[in-house]
Amino acid sequence: MAQKLSKKAKAAKKARDKKVAMTPRRRKMKAENQKKRKAAKKRGVNLKGKDYDHRTKRFTSVKNNRGNFGNGTKKE
Repeated sequence: MAQKLSKKAKAAKKARDKKVAMTPRRRKMKAENQKKRKAAKKRGVNLKGKDYDHRTKRFTSVKNNRGNFGNGTKKE
């Protein structure tokens, strides 16, 4: 669900998110994710509803991966 932000706040968030996404660490993680996902699809693995978890080094449900396995993301 999208956040209800003003135009000014939305633009500021977009700039912050872009800055974080373009850091060397995040770019490396994105490249790794794309490589693993492409290889798994080639092997015929069903990845519907799955994300690659860089911590556990395996595909997990989107819910678990983005929610830090029920621990939330505040202390990550």
